[in-house]
Amino acid sequence: MTPTSNLVTVFGGSGFLGRYVIRALVANGWRVRAAVRNPHTAHELKVIGDVGQVQLMQANLRFPTSVARAVEGADAVINLVGVLFEAGRQSFEALHATAPDTIGAACTAANITNVAHVSAIGADVNSESDYARTKGEGEANLRALIPTADILRPSIVFGTEDEFFNRFAKMSAFAPALPLIGGGQTKFQPVFVEDVAKAVAESVTRGTTGMTYELGGPKTYTFKELLRFMLDTIDKKRLLLPMPWFAANMMGFCGELSGALPFVEPFLTRDQVKNLKVDNVVAEDAVGFEAFDIQPKTVEAIVPTYLAKYRKYGEFYEKREAIED
Repeated sequence: MTPTSNLVTVFGGSGFLGRYVIRALVANGWRVRAAVRNPHTAHELKVIGDVGQVQLMQANLRFPTSVARAVEGADAVINLVGVLFEAGRQSFEALHATAPDTIGAACTAANITNVAHVSAIGADVNSESDYARTKGEGEANLRALIPTADILRPSIVFGTEDEFFNRFAKMSAFAPALPLIGGGQTKFQPVFVEDVAKAVAESVTRGTTGMTYELGGPKTYTFKELLRFMLDTIDKKRLLLPMPWFAANMMGFCGELSGALPFVEPFLTRDQVKNLKVDNVVAEDAVGFEAFDIQPKTVEAIVPTYLAKYRKYGEFYEKREAIED
């Protein structure tokens, strides 16, 4: 398939993953319609491709009419919308469960069957976590309407603007210790944002067939190992303090209270604590990057390139071991 004249609508194109997905789609020759809530904050997307290759359109997933307008005339649709914590009307129920149903209905009405949906490893309608439960409900809602939709479930995604390594690196600048929630033994399979984006773009370029893919990096780490790697990369020594689950729940409650303030993102919520009780790794029998002929990059190859700025004396300061050698 050579989609040089084909149009894809991308919901959530202004987010962390969205910008990389649009770049990958442009590289594959697609024309892109980025459907975003606030187009005036996403002008940088328009310069990703050739003149006119990326267009912005206002759309709000809570309003079916705007969703229908956004998919009109499209050859494919991609949904990247998701949140890590709830804020006002941006609830898990609205964005993770109801929005895929709204998109599926709009695609059905427009006879669009080439649909890719980014969910998350751990999505499960029976999960105790509202995040994971609504992710699972969203997958089921979309598949009920569009059986050919591909679902892509990444593990924790890292990259220059990520909310994992950057957040803990910033915290280490003023905190003498970092919390090891639940002892820090939860397992993750971090995946590079560009690799996920290429898989999403390749999914619609080939044409979706109703597959579910679990996308994880080449290595598995515990939460404790990831924090140790981050501290070593920025050349800082901080105490890694084990935090039992009950204490993490208290911290999550405090995080929710702070998150109720305008422009404040909670460091942790009680729902995220529930998620941390379950390993976030690719299932043994899952189909992954190999289906797209993508060799995922490692944490060690990418993360130091953007965490160097957190070193004590700045980005160009060499680590102590390098100086001693």
